[in-house]
Amino acid sequence: MADPLRTDSVDLADSVDFWTAAVSRTYVDLECTIPENASAITGHIESTALATLGLSRVSATAQSVLRTPAGISRTSDDYFLVSVQTSGTGFVVQDDRTAVLQPGDFALYDTTRPYSLRFDDPFAQYVLMLPGATLRTLVRDTGSLTARAVSGRHGAGKLLVSMISSIMDDADMSTASAEAVSQSVEYILVAGLVGLTGVEKPAPYAASERLGEIKRAMTARLRDPDLTVTEVAASLHLSLSTVHRAFAGEPCTAAEWIWMQRLEGVKRTLCEPQNARTTIGALAASWGFTDPAHFSRAFRTRFGSTPKTFRDTHRM
Repeated sequence: MADPLRTDSVDLADSVDFWTAAVSRTYVDLECTIPENASAITGHIESTALATLGLSRVSATAQSVLRTPAGISRTSDDYFLVSVQTSGTGFVVQDDRTAVLQPGDFALYDTTRPYSLRFDDPFAQYVLMLPGATLRTLVRDTGSLTARAVSGRHGAGKLLVSMISSIMDDADMSTASAEAVSQSVEYILVAGLVGLTGVEKPAPYAASERLGEIKRAMTARLRDPDLTVTEVAASLHLSLSTVHRAFAGEPCTAAEWIWMQRLEGVKRTLCEPQNARTTIGALAASWGFTDPAHFSRAFRTRFGSTPKTFRDTHRM
């Protein structure tokens, strides 16, 4: 857990500037304003990291928080944020929609496009932060999911709120546990969002079985740098178009799925103690990556940091 950022560490006259810098440091480049009848902001932020996820607890007085085009041009960070209201009322505005959050509710917003948050009275929230590429590989059409309130009083929403609360209260865990828990949080978030849209339908049993068969064949050869979708199709005596159709309902193509699984494999092995003396290039090559520069770019896009930074941050 990082040291809390508190406005009581500065003079009231400097509180708005301090708070703006604090939220920008914790999340992305943001602007903060206060109501006309207010002269200061009081609040604090506690933050921690869970594998590639960021988690924070925010408590503050009335304000508006803006992600502006100017801020995006200065730092074009690609993240999704999830505000989980714990007290007070919050408003999340993006893509011509407004989500009204009561305690227990949560909403998603995308840092690559302008958004605003408004709190008319004192409030508290948990905020979940995950790389944009992570969510886009798990769910389709993320633009339709922003600024839509998900109830935290039942179903996947209730489970997500409970998990985030527990993690923030007990953030110390092993690297392996952090990886597993972070993936669970991602999947539960997706379940809550899918329940909101109501458009995702389970694949027919036969199609689901075929997709599973294809993924198992790919997984068996993930470390082979010569693996291609065409070869997988041939090994299963399927046409290439059949393989592509099997992935039609997935958030990524067959080739992208192979890349994502390889990246996940490198991410896991980077933090294993037995690989402490193995170079990043060697680990990447062991998972089928033959171009170090391409691998590094793909890793950063997927997980929001370079392989070296990730290893240094999560070293046991």
